[in-house]
Amino acid sequence: MTDRSGTDPRGAGDGRGDMLDLSALWSAIRRRRLWIVAPTLAVLGISFLAVNIVTPRYTGEARLLLESRGSFFALPGQVPDASGQFDAEAVQSQVQVIMSRDLAREAIKRIGLVGNSEFDSGVGALSALRKLAVMVGLAAHPADRSPEERVLEKYFERLLVYPVGRSRIVAVEFTSRDPALAAKGANAIAETYLEFQEQAKQENARSASNWLLTTIEPLRKRVAEAEAKVEDFRSKNGLLVGTNNTTITSQQLTDLSAQLSTARSQQTEAQAKAGLIRDAIKQGRTFEIPDVANNDLVRRLIEQRVTLRTQIAAESRSLLPEHPRIKELNAQLNDLEGQLRAAAERTVRTLENEAKIAGQRVESFQAALDGQKKSVSSANDSEVQLRALDREARTLREQLEQYMQRYREAVARDTLNATPADARIISRAVEPTEPSFPKKLPVVLIATLATFFIALATIVTRELLNGEGKPLPAAPRGPRWVSAGSEDDAGAGGPRPDEPRRDRISGLLTHAGRVGQLRLDRDQPDETVAQIAERTQEAAQGAAPMMLVLDAGDEEAAGPRELAELLAQRCRCILVDLTADDDAGEDGFSELLAGEALFSDIIMRAPGSRLHRIGPGRAGREAVFAAPDLVDAALDALCETYDWVLVAAASTDEGPALNSVASRAQGVMVMGGHVGNGHALEAAYRLSELTEAPVTLVLDADSGASMASEPLEEEPVEA
Repeated sequence: MTDRSGTDPRGAGDGRGDMLDLSALWSAIRRRRLWIVAPTLAVLGISFLAVNIVTPRYTGEARLLLESRGSFFALPGQVPDASGQFDAEAVQSQVQVIMSRDLAREAIKRIGLVGNSEFDSGVGALSALRKLAVMVGLAAHPADRSPEERVLEKYFERLLVYPVGRSRIVAVEFTSRDPALAAKGANAIAETYLEFQEQAKQENARSASNWLLTTIEPLRKRVAEAEAKVEDFRSKNGLLVGTNNTTITSQQLTDLSAQLSTARSQQTEAQAKAGLIRDAIKQGRTFEIPDVANNDLVRRLIEQRVTLRTQIAAESRSLLPEHPRIKELNAQLNDLEGQLRAAAERTVRTLENEAKIAGQRVESFQAALDGQKKSVSSANDSEVQLRALDREARTLREQLEQYMQRYREAVARDTLNATPADARIISRAVEPTEPSFPKKLPVVLIATLATFFIALATIVTRELLNGEGKPLPAAPRGPRWVSAGSEDDAGAGGPRPDEPRRDRISGLLTHAGRVGQLRLDRDQPDETVAQIAERTQEAAQGAAPMMLVLDAGDEEAAGPRELAELLAQRCRCILVDLTADDDAGEDGFSELLAGEALFSDIIMRAPGSRLHRIGPGRAGREAVFAAPDLVDAALDALCETYDWVLVAAASTDEGPALNSVASRAQGVMVMGGHVGNGHALEAAYRLSELTEAPVTLVLDADSGASMASEPLEEEPVEA
């Protein structure tokens, strides 16, 4: 269902909490605009004067590139590798080195900061405040410290060293009132850092060369002793080294093995040749053997045999076989054959003798080899000890050679300009032309905007914390209060426009035990209700924030909803609307009393309104009026949360709950509608007997009556 204002509370399910009223905030900002404009303009002027009065400071910047500068030509045999040498931690370490106190003292001397009034606190006379601090012991006298110590504090305040992005570049910034001094300081600090790096590397090389020098001499003696032990052990145990870097016993064993193999080969060869010759002799192929055929004696015998055979063949032509000449020649031929066989036999015997001699040599070599093997096996233990001694001597010799090489390199690094610093200046500081402080435009702009936003935020926060809404428009005419018993009219005896508002508005919440009548001008009823809301809100200070409003008017007259809407614009207000029989099935006050719903389930708010509203619920207002104790408890909880709790009921309603609300309410207001509403008048007098709070009857004036000439009437009501 829709309420009397025409809005549907069911669409306000999400509006149970407070809504931010932007129009009210904007109105509050406009009312207090001087509290924003005045501080903003003041800070604008102060900041403008400040940036022009403050002494400017200039910053000189030098940049260093961290890189390995070891040269291959200065250090032969070494290849410089800078990969991973300057990671993020190493760059930060070099930044701390540049900001070290030792480097600062040297830089202070080179820049000439001692005696400079900007950095040296000991220059000039002490101020009165500084003298007082020295006298009470809160500060030390500048003369008690060395000049460098006095300058160090200011020096570190004006020095800024930082790595540039994700790189190995380090920026050195130095700030001073003198631009030339700022540039000189940055360059001097960078150069001092490079010299410190070179000195550190030279000192490392010098200390390394000194250590190596003291280590090489004892090591050289140890090497000589180890080599002497090797040679002595070798000579004592007969482990002399031959030409092939092997011991003599091993070399002899090798030679005997070779000779034995040669003798065995010769023996085998002689035996094989002798066997072949014997087989050939048996088969009659003596002259096919090369050793026999190549014999000079055999060749001559063969030639003679050939000659004899030629003669026999020639003589056989004319002589018979039995001829003495033929027989003589045959006898000579047989004799030559015998000599040939004898020569072959001698060759065989010669080869056999050679085989025997080779066999004897094999036996002798075998015996010598066996003996040498025994000698070699007995010398193995000595050779193991010899190898251990030789290994120790070789290790010491290699160590000595390495130390000698490093010593020569360290001596080379110790010379001037042989070890450059692992950094170089890539950008020298130049004399700055623009001051680094103050930045006039940013300072003025930031200060002005900050003041503006702080003032604006303060006003907005105050409005939100106070819960105030937007201001209501002032009514052109004051409300017309009429009471019984007065003979003065409103124009003659009424309030004047220049009187205070509290005096001009009377009757509401001020006449305890009486029924005051208030007539609304039909031409401007909203303005009159607005002033009623303003007066009601002012009277709530320090009192129980609850009011009973009875609605006895018609649809066209102003009702409790209009009054509640105006109060909600000024404070936190909730309307407990019991004027309807049901709420179209929505949970309401009856469900809260029955324990079927919570406050968060029944509090509604229409879109665009700050007023919270609770309907009667599905059970209707009869169920609410029947439980006075529960109603009191629920209203007490609402009073703890809201500034005003308005309970709206019909003028014809009766019940213990309604009487209980009337007895404890701060004020009772009966919205009577038209003049002559009997129900409204009866309800006002009935409620005046239940409470000592003011009871006000609000009536619409007759359309034909003139509100300017209507007399005030006031009649007492029995308490």
